[in-house]
Amino acid sequence: MLLILFGTLIILCLLRIPIVFSLFISSTLAIIVQGNVSLEIVSQRMWVGLNNFPLLAVPFFLFVGQLMNETGISKRLIDFSQSMVGHLKGGLAQVNVLVSMIFAGISGASSADTSGIGSVMIPAMTKVGYPKGFTVGITSASSTLGNIIPPSIMMIIYASTAGISVGGLFLTGIIPGVLIGVGQMALAFHFAWKHGIGSDHKFSFRNLMSRSKAAVFALAIPVIVIGGIMFGVFTATEASVIAVVYTLFLALIYGEFSLRRIYPVLKNSVGLFSLSLFCVAAASLWGWILAYYNVPQSVVHSLGAAGLLDSSFYVFVFVIMIFLVIGTFMDAIPAIIILQPIVDPLSSAVGINPYHMGIVIVLTLAIGLITPPYGLCLLIASDLADLPVTKALRSLLPFFVLALIVVLIAVLFPDLMLYIPSRVMPKFIG
Repeated sequence: MLLILFGTLIILCLLRIPIVFSLFISSTLAIIVQGNVSLEIVSQRMWVGLNNFPLLAVPFFLFVGQLMNETGISKRLIDFSQSMVGHLKGGLAQVNVLVSMIFAGISGASSADTSGIGSVMIPAMTKVGYPKGFTVGITSASSTLGNIIPPSIMMIIYASTAGISVGGLFLTGIIPGVLIGVGQMALAFHFAWKHGIGSDHKFSFRNLMSRSKAAVFALAIPVIVIGGIMFGVFTATEASVIAVVYTLFLALIYGEFSLRRIYPVLKNSVGLFSLSLFCVAAASLWGWILAYYNVPQSVVHSLGAAGLLDSSFYVFVFVIMIFLVIGTFMDAIPAIIILQPIVDPLSSAVGINPYHMGIVIVLTLAIGLITPPYGLCLLIASDLADLPVTKALRSLLPFFVLALIVVLIAVLFPDLMLYIPSRVMPKFIG
């Protein structure tokens, strides 16, 4: 059965069949060949995978990201970031990272970050002399923060699959997200210093106040979302709805958006969410088959026999390697749903906190967004810059190494990763 399940999936992927259809076909074929389970289980398990309340947050956060890109909110955030760090060495590169960190605290979607910010920052950086390869590298790398700094769609999927608190997992992303953001700004400073690229303008306190005033209500979105979750005012799902209402209100107040434009934005959001839902449904069926035939237990037994369960560090190394490879050719959503049922017993066997494992996996899968051949953020940024992906890889390497270093820090210092959630939500984190 496993040979049919995995063999069919690999063959279909090699034939360039979309992963969601590959998962569905391989799962259904395995059930038919095995013959001891009714085909009715296909629709039942797909429905069970979708019937999950926290998943409701995904379309709302996607809608927020679409609204920001269709209105002047993204532009206001860019202007504010420029007034903050534009005077530093490599000013526009610094702005690129800072606005991605702010955007990440609002939308939760890295692809929306790449599209919205990249469409403005890539031409601007190229115009003042930044090599196209570097603009693609820093834009795609900083966009991955959208899945690390809360709110995060990737974290919603992981928490829903693992049965842990979405809000608790959100809070684990704050410290590593800041570490990556600060590290990327340091890399931008080094690149600008090495290539003689200065700042794009001088610091002006008056300009900072003016831009801050223009962006203050937009900057309140992450404060409302994260603050509300931290203080128990509302859940992550409720926060997503509040973010939509607040963002839509801002768009109308700013006078840069009309009600007639809601339909196309909704249409795009529904399209993106439908694709995500289809992935969740197909991956849920695939994951159920693995659990039904005790694959996770077999994996734990095999790794234990090989001595890989003697230390939690060995388990982390194994998990990181698997997700790094999977992330190069598969979207994070099916990867999480397929592999989390295997990861969970591994973590339990060596006593790893589920939130600790969750943030390590999220950080690792975020690297997949800039790793070819899948690398969605890398592909979007390369397309915006009209540059082949291969010509951006050299500039991307330092950001890839930085991300791996933060993953290692997350593994070695669990107390650091869990510091904020353990203080704010101790009943979940323990």
